[in-house]
Amino acid sequence: MIAARSFTTRLTLALALLLVAYGALVGVLGRHVATEHEQESLQRLSHGLARHIVEHWPEITLTDPDQADRAARAELLSMLMVVNPGIQVYVLDADGRVQAYIGEPGMVRQEQVDLQAVRDFLAGAALPLRGTDPMGSGMARIFSAAMFPPRSTDTRPPGYLYVILDGQAREKVAGQLSLRRVWQGAGVVAAVGLLVTLLLGVFAFRRLTLPLHRLAGRMREYSLRTLHAADAQRGRSPTSGDEVSAIAAAFDEMTQRIEAQTAREQQQAGAHREMMAGVAHDLRTPLTALHGHLEAMAGKTPAGPGRCDRLLAAALAQSDKVRRLSQQLFELAALQSTDQVLHCERFRLDELVTDAVQKFDLGDGPPPVTLHGAAPGPLELDGDLQLIERALSNLIDNAMRHAPGAAPVRVSLRQSGGRAEVLIEDAGPGLPEELLDRLEQGRSLRDPPVRRSSGGIGGLGLAIAQRVASLHGGSLQALASPHGGTRLCLALPLAAQ
Repeated sequence: MIAARSFTTRLTLALALLLVAYGALVGVLGRHVATEHEQESLQRLSHGLARHIVEHWPEITLTDPDQADRAARAELLSMLMVVNPGIQVYVLDADGRVQAYIGEPGMVRQEQVDLQAVRDFLAGAALPLRGTDPMGSGMARIFSAAMFPPRSTDTRPPGYLYVILDGQAREKVAGQLSLRRVWQGAGVVAAVGLLVTLLLGVFAFRRLTLPLHRLAGRMREYSLRTLHAADAQRGRSPTSGDEVSAIAAAFDEMTQRIEAQTAREQQQAGAHREMMAGVAHDLRTPLTALHGHLEAMAGKTPAGPGRCDRLLAAALAQSDKVRRLSQQLFELAALQSTDQVLHCERFRLDELVTDAVQKFDLGDGPPPVTLHGAAPGPLELDGDLQLIERALSNLIDNAMRHAPGAAPVRVSLRQSGGRAEVLIEDAGPGLPEELLDRLEQGRSLRDPPVRRSSGGIGGLGLAIAQRVASLHGGSLQALASPHGGTRLCLALPLAAQ
């Protein structure tokens, strides 16, 4: 496959072709102008030749065979041909037919001469003027002409003297000697001039296109660096071609990225509006209930025995809902920030999981959360202890709130290769299909937000855990549960030993 030529090379080739075409045009026009100038000069120089012959040698005007001195006219014509071998002298009658000439019999192949050119010549038309060549060459020749003096008895012009100035003899000699060396020298000079012009043009093009070449190189490198994976997936070769093609391809790719970014921003804006509406719904419900309980405690409704205690407990529960929701929204907003910085330290994950489970054991009854499975031994992680503790707490709290009943939430820890996996299992109704699909595909749980069937948004705790896992190079996945309910796996990479 032939490599694509650079923009500078293409400009150079175009300049070379234009210079060659221009040189050829100038050469053709120059030769034509030189020929025209030469013939005009010769015709002007010999303009009065025929008239001079007619005036000084009247015997040539005798067209009557009875009066003409054939020998004298023949001698005169021979003398003229000897004096100037390049001319051809013809005697024409009033109709333009050749009556006499010097040369071999049969040399005249076209006896009829076009008199219109002769009349234009005699009338002083602009030179050069070309007329008929009686020798039948098919080429128009420059000439000199004179009309014979009319006699009193003549009703028509008695005839014409017709002199071809660039006859075949002159043409033959001119073809051998004329301007061959001049034209050769001019051709050499023109070639050298074109070559020098081409070199200067190449130098100028390279200087002028150097910034374009550098820009194309940077854009090509950027395209190769940012789009190599996408190109490989589409089976398309990286950006190639000259500088202009590279810039055009980079511009198209930039346009596509801008359009894709605009579409993502519009989608995110829609998701943000949807999330705000869901947050407003989630906050409105507990706030309305809290306000109603506070009004009841203020005495606007009759209070019975122990009613104030029940109203206070309900108000505290709604207040805790508002606190938990606002805290989750704040944490999720902080985790979604692009400049999130982890406070990394080395700690033991097995101890952190044990502490997180014990934190939920606050009563005297059966513990709501239990550790299951054999202890895998010390598992060390390099990460943000507070964020991972928050992720575990959210997962356990979600399991407790969405799977109420006698069966406790089961938490287990295991090691799989270079990763530690924390399993949280409950016996609840399970996660919604949309959340399960997103977890299986590794998609974000917050972009766009998950809508509850009852209104509002859901999955904040799972979204926080998923984001924490992503920041640490891990993942959050839903696994099949043999006991029913929900089984989530928080996978985190172990510290390098």
